[in-house]
Amino acid sequence: MAPPKKSKKPKRKAKDPSKLGDRSNAAHVELKAGDTEWWYTFWHKNGGSPGIAIPSDEDEAFKYFFRVSKKTFEYICSLVRQDLVSRPPSGLINIEGRLLSVEKQVAIAMRRLASGESQVSVGAAFGVGQSTVSQVTWRFIESMEERARHHLRWPDADRIEQIKTKLEAAFGLPNCCGAIDATHIIMTLPAVESSDDWCDQESNYSMFLQGIVDHELRFLDIVTGWPGSMTISRLLKCSGFFKLCESGRRLNGPIKMSSEKAEIREFIVGDATYPLLPWLMTPYEGKNLSTSMTGFNAKQKAARLLAARALSQLKGGWRILHKVMWRPDKHKLPSIILVCCLLHNIIIDTGDELNADVALSDHHDGGYKEQSSQQVDPQVALGIEGGSSSAEPMGELAEMKVHAKEMVRLLKKGMKKVKTSCKKGWRKAKNAAATWKKLPSPIKKKLVKKGKQSFHE
Repeated sequence: MAPPKKSKKPKRKAKDPSKLGDRSNAAHVELKAGDTEWWYTFWHKNGGSPGIAIPSDEDEAFKYFFRVSKKTFEYICSLVRQDLVSRPPSGLINIEGRLLSVEKQVAIAMRRLASGESQVSVGAAFGVGQSTVSQVTWRFIESMEERARHHLRWPDADRIEQIKTKLEAAFGLPNCCGAIDATHIIMTLPAVESSDDWCDQESNYSMFLQGIVDHELRFLDIVTGWPGSMTISRLLKCSGFFKLCESGRRLNGPIKMSSEKAEIREFIVGDATYPLLPWLMTPYEGKNLSTSMTGFNAKQKAARLLAARALSQLKGGWRILHKVMWRPDKHKLPSIILVCCLLHNIIIDTGDELNADVALSDHHDGGYKEQSSQQVDPQVALGIEGGSSSAEPMGELAEMKVHAKEMVRLLKKGMKKVKTSCKKGWRKAKNAAATWKKLPSPIKKKLVKKGKQSFHE
């Protein structure tokens, strides 16, 4: 769930996912032969870029530029073809005056998302103008948002059972349904839009993306659109996923019993920035942990790193999310993030693979310090491999301290705004005084006289 957007015109009805067949067979849909001339023109023009190691093999070069194989690319074209077919007089044209084929439009949009390069640079690579790149990319994003939505949805009961089986076999965590993590999408904002709401802990303007992934690094649920200044705990509580879990409509499958006869409900794993909840397991913290606690932490960490790896692949594969976005439309940015997640999932669903060197070599949220959540659900009591949660009610004093810290933070934020306003006012007063000193005496007398008259009126 994201903050409410501005009203938009009604969108076309999306295709029925059931008619599209199983996701694993998505790439094997029979397709009509599409335009390939654009590819050879593009490859000839950009294949020998100095200082860049571009594969000499045609198929590998295609994947280098667009992140997907030709077969997956054709599948993506089949999803959006109905929306991108150009018809005169509204059809998009290139510099040579030809209508852009669906394939070339998809290629332009995917290159923009994959490289993160400017619209001018992408346009030059394809022989089109900056405005064409902008229009084509947004048309592609709107179409994918509707036509490919079935590639990102919470699994049904049978699929959840498969995920739990795989995760238990890999990490020894029974009833685990996935891993959760969040990352910042950094951007610059125009001076008129800059505000502390979007300024995060590292003084960057950013938007959050939170994702829950399965054992194959597939996104099962995302939330975006919220400012990077929020805490992770607050971001979680603003999500639709949190509300569904709290109301018992998600992660509500069969309960399992541990070897110690403790009940284990369905749950996901996250790091210490997340609160401990009945359906969200975080690591044990503190010194002198027992052997069972240390063992649980090791398994929990290995499982939760699935989400970190998925976000590294996402931001590495679709570099527009990793580079600093130049003055994006904050109402359109969530759609861009969603479509990048859809493309990430399509690669997995079609059996395609990202090149190994595409994922980020460092952490997906490099430069950000790890937050620590003080929030604990006092009703949590899980036993896994002999370790059980030691969560206790916070108590009045501890709860007051948490509220006091939040009040201090808000007061500091308010004082910062007041200080900034005072500085501006002082500068204006100082400039006015300097101007007054420079005025000749006769003019000063006239102004004073005029001011007195206005006052009495």
